[in-house]
Amino acid sequence: MIIADIVKVALPAVLSFIVGIGITPVISDFLYRNKMWKKKAGKVDLAGNSTPIFNELHKEREVNTPRMGGMIIWISVFLSALIIWIAAQFLPSEIAVKLDFISRNQTWLPLFMLILGASFGLSDDLLEVRGTGDNMAGGLSLKKRLIIVALLGLIAGSWFYFKLDVSVIGLPGDLFLPLGYLFIPFFALILMALYSGGVIDGLDGLAGGVFATMFAAYAGIAFYQQQIDLAAFCLTVVGGILSFLWFNIPPARFYMSETGTMGLTMTLGVVAFMTDTLGGGYGIIVLPVIAMPLVITTLSVVIQVLSKKYRNKKVFLVAPIHHHFEVIGWPSYKVTMRYWIIGVIFAILGVVLALVG
Repeated sequence: MIIADIVKVALPAVLSFIVGIGITPVISDFLYRNKMWKKKAGKVDLAGNSTPIFNELHKEREVNTPRMGGMIIWISVFLSALIIWIAAQFLPSEIAVKLDFISRNQTWLPLFMLILGASFGLSDDLLEVRGTGDNMAGGLSLKKRLIIVALLGLIAGSWFYFKLDVSVIGLPGDLFLPLGYLFIPFFALILMALYSGGVIDGLDGLAGGVFATMFAAYAGIAFYQQQIDLAAFCLTVVGGILSFLWFNIPPARFYMSETGTMGLTMTLGVVAFMTDTLGGGYGIIVLPVIAMPLVITTLSVVIQVLSKKYRNKKVFLVAPIHHHFEVIGWPSYKVTMRYWIIGVIFAILGVVLALVG
């Protein structure tokens, strides 16, 4: 039985990788042919001001490297799930039925959140490449993007609370933290916190490697909980990310951008809640550990903003912190690979804590 479960979890990941590799030439050609990159280099900080140090570092790559590469991830996941589902419906062999991981109780919500979050992210990317929107560099302001994430989080949290009857958070020792109605805003806050870590998408290969590690960790937790469909979904996402990463390692052919980071961060949050009390585990408590690279990235931004506001000086030469390492002379590939290492170590630690807690 366990061998069959391993096959069910692993094969969709392989299919997703193959599909992602297969669709990339078409997507890449579309992005380059339509010049889907920023027309003006530069980013803005949380206050909407220019970031001269970052802009100097990335001024050439930003205006000739397409955005929206994250489409490869969620399209490959969706197509893989669709292929397997169609095979299970119209080629009802034992293998096809077994491989079908689309289930109402485990994977409908995370798949829906992946597509929905990626769609909103894609809309922001389109505004950015057109140079329109709220920011001087194009795209929606951070405030508006956070509002979108918060609204989607409230909807998903309401689904957990009213439809799945979830209102508590699992704690080690078979304890629970009852939240009542506060579970819904708490759900939204978790998604917003994860989304804030999406700024990790700043160096070639960085975000892809980190997100692949985090989803692989939750695949392991879900598998241990016998949520086999959810584990298969998580590894299918990993397969899609790896196909993207194949083309995103330095020098990147395209960037993940919002259509990737918004969809992935929000889906990661849903998966964490799915592996919490619904799975008889502690998916939320271990989330900061498994997502430590995102936590570090977000904290570096918060520390920088607070320091500039109250001390009138910077802690880092530029935030997020991975760009600080660039400024002090680290090659971008060194920063990326060390982030990967940190991500793997904390992912292993998070899985261990989830299994023995």
